[in-house]
Amino acid sequence: MKVKQTPISRAVFAALLGAAGGVATAQQTAQPQQLDAVVVTGIRASQEKSLAVKRNADTHIDVISAEDIGKMPDKNVADSLARVPGVTILNSPSGGSGGFDERDRVGLRGTNPSLTQTLLDGHAVANGDWFVLDQTGAGVGRSVSFSLLPSELVSRVEVHKNASASDIEGGTAGSVNIITRKPLDFAQSLTFEASLGAVYADLPKKTDPQVSALFAWKNEAKTFGLLVQAFDEKRHLRRDGVETFAHDGAMSLTPITAATHPTAVAAGIPEGTLFPNLMGSALFTQERERKGGFVSAQFKPTNDVDLMLTGFSSKMDADNYNRNYMLSNQWALSRSPAISSFTIDPATKILTSANYSFATPTIFGVYDMISRKSSAETNFLNLEGSWKVNDVLKLSGNAGTSRGKGKTLSQDVYEGDLTASSGGFQLKGSGEAPAFNIGNANAAALKPSGTDWIFGDQNVVVQDKDNWAQVDAEYTLDAGLLRSLKFGLRSSKHDRYTDGPIVGQGPNWGTDPFANPLPASAYTETYPGNFGSGLGSGFPTGISYPTPQALADYNAKYANRDISRRMVTHEYSVKETTTAGYLQGNFDGDGWSGNVGLRLVRTKSSTLVWVPTSDKTLPGYVPSAFAAVGPKWTDPTGYYQTVHDRSYTDALPSASLRIDVTSKVVARLSLSRTLTRPDYTALSAAQLLGGYSDPTGKSVGSGTSGNPDLDPIRSTNFDANIEWYFAPRAFVSMGAFHMNLNSYITDGIQRVTASTDVTPAGGQQGSPTNQRVTAPFDLTTQINKKGSVTGMEFAFETPVWSNFGIGANYTYADAHDASGHVLRGAVKHTANLNGFYENDQFSARINYGYNSDNFLGRDRGTDYFQRGVGVLSASVGYKLNEHFALSLDAQNLNDPTLKYYGDFKSEPRAIYKNGRQFYLTARIKY
Repeated sequence: MKVKQTPISRAVFAALLGAAGGVATAQQTAQPQQLDAVVVTGIRASQEKSLAVKRNADTHIDVISAEDIGKMPDKNVADSLARVPGVTILNSPSGGSGGFDERDRVGLRGTNPSLTQTLLDGHAVANGDWFVLDQTGAGVGRSVSFSLLPSELVSRVEVHKNASASDIEGGTAGSVNIITRKPLDFAQSLTFEASLGAVYADLPKKTDPQVSALFAWKNEAKTFGLLVQAFDEKRHLRRDGVETFAHDGAMSLTPITAATHPTAVAAGIPEGTLFPNLMGSALFTQERERKGGFVSAQFKPTNDVDLMLTGFSSKMDADNYNRNYMLSNQWALSRSPAISSFTIDPATKILTSANYSFATPTIFGVYDMISRKSSAETNFLNLEGSWKVNDVLKLSGNAGTSRGKGKTLSQDVYEGDLTASSGGFQLKGSGEAPAFNIGNANAAALKPSGTDWIFGDQNVVVQDKDNWAQVDAEYTLDAGLLRSLKFGLRSSKHDRYTDGPIVGQGPNWGTDPFANPLPASAYTETYPGNFGSGLGSGFPTGISYPTPQALADYNAKYANRDISRRMVTHEYSVKETTTAGYLQGNFDGDGWSGNVGLRLVRTKSSTLVWVPTSDKTLPGYVPSAFAAVGPKWTDPTGYYQTVHDRSYTDALPSASLRIDVTSKVVARLSLSRTLTRPDYTALSAAQLLGGYSDPTGKSVGSGTSGNPDLDPIRSTNFDANIEWYFAPRAFVSMGAFHMNLNSYITDGIQRVTASTDVTPAGGQQGSPTNQRVTAPFDLTTQINKKGSVTGMEFAFETPVWSNFGIGANYTYADAHDASGHVLRGAVKHTANLNGFYENDQFSARINYGYNSDNFLGRDRGTDYFQRGVGVLSASVGYKLNEHFALSLDAQNLNDPTLKYYGDFKSEPRAIYKNGRQFYLTARIKY
């Protein structure tokens, strides 16, 4: 039989649906009778609201509700989502930047964040990234940065784990829908709330202001309302790290050979032994300031018509300074050192320690200092509305535009040589920083002896644009089990591209920097005295460095930023137009409900690909110092543009079934077909060919390229879940899921035919005697491959006694491709444990979340993993009266250490500490 809801539960659920506004066009939920809103606040009310939506939804969703206006359970929406079963949170977009103190990306069920769609009020939101490698590097994907989305905006967040035909396509693993407040939802005709606070970060030892304000008004007739929010939040970051990575594009692990390392072989190190290359003491500092606001105007002239215009803008200035003081084992081992001792790991054949000495002072270290002017921003404008035409027909729709932007306008760089007569290193696995030294650890030795190079992209501007229009209809039927028919159309245009030429900075030979190194007197600052505390021991500390202004002055005088150094290999453009239509039947029986539907999607894409050439007559030709040279030294060199157009159509069927097993037990089953389009830089990238020496053109060359022919990731998903609501605000659930990814995107090889300059053995590329041939090349690129994700979820939440309550969840996900290799973004074990206490005045909560090892992808020739890590957070609040409250939130309370490794778990790649953050906030409400 059907479950009967109490009047209060119906009212709570109706209030929640009212908050969703027009979101029902994007996400399917149950639709009980609309009643007046019941205003509830507090942790327990938040749980009740969340479970009400979860319990009554036709599909499998998890919900996080705000306790009160402008107050989520955490300072970051991603932190809150970390407590949802099956959710994995990344501290950085792709791993290329390393992890920071704030959770940034959200992934579902052992897949990378690009496969999770993020919506805001049911529509798309364009993205911007502040870190240069996340703007133009490999793996620039479709995920959204939560660092641009303040929690003050949020009414609730829904995590949808299976798809319906009425849902916007794009989330293979699921979707996250962030729902904002609406002006007519407020109980009072006039509401004002402000939060004034400060954040203290214990590593940089800085305190910064955090300010937000909300104003909401509605007329007495409750037909028109206006909401305005603004925020200005500033904070300092400091990250201490020790990194081990590649040099000059080489792999992280390089083999010993007699030809290149004769003294190493003579000392007894076997040929083929792998050694780690660069390892450095890395100090990263940043000042972030996020400013913006949200505006919503709602017009509801009758009970049957509802119109809403919303606008949002958020910009984060994110200037940063990264210093890395590095030993180069590549240089040390190739410059004939005397090796007094060494050790080798017999299992991995990795050189785990070595001590060097040189007859004369030798350069075998390098010190990189990079100061960047960076920012990220996003905004949208959306018009949505609904019209109940009559008792059986309801129309709804929305149209809008969203813009995102990421900028790195300048990188001021100084790379200095480090000279010494002795040095060495010792690896300690990936759980502790390696020890290394470059000469004696004194002030003079910790400053460069000369200039090595100047580098860094300039004028990086990445645009992300999305325009959409959608119309939906629901026709209520009296046709037995068929409750209603939903149908609709949607069209969108999405563009992601680098805006303007990117210049690859280099030395200005006219004012030679090699003859004019940065003087020792410029090193006026020093690493903090507690640098690297908790990471290990034996690495350089007390390192001096110049100010960002000193770097800017040096680069202005000695760097070459001429357009001839155009870096087209970092420029890309992907333009997509999609048209979709769907039909969905909603069913309702005695003790069950569900839906069956089909969504048809047509995708047209246009992708830019750069190809090296010496023929300046080709379309879109641009000269570049980074292109391969032609057959003669006098030939012009550069790239020309090709635009690759393609289109494809997908049929995405879906079916969901919800069964009321008893009045307290709900079972769900769903089967759906989903898709996610490829990452932008997987589609659009320059073709780079390696050196070629066969004048017959018959041997196979190598190189790299994007792959504009990639298919989207298509998946057939199965989901089953059973939930027992055994008491108020209490439930226990368990479920299983499987994703059959028949076109997963991963690294691979693509055979192409290309023209290249032949370099005979013993010759030089570009020699006048060289010739041009056409030959086959195997290009490292992205390819489609079969894969799967299979797993189980468990969760419970319950009051314990009096005002105490606890909750926990665990997710297991086995994600691998057809070759058995783990999928990018895969996390096998995810668990959370939380507890709370609340009375009329005081509240407290604590949460511990753990993720096991996370495969971040390929980096510098090896796999790249983040080791499992747990994060502890807590908050306490005190409510003086209805108008004033205080709260203290603590993030990263256990001061977690982020650890990264390569192909072997014993192979260190990086280890970081970001410290703790404490937010003290006073909230005023009228």
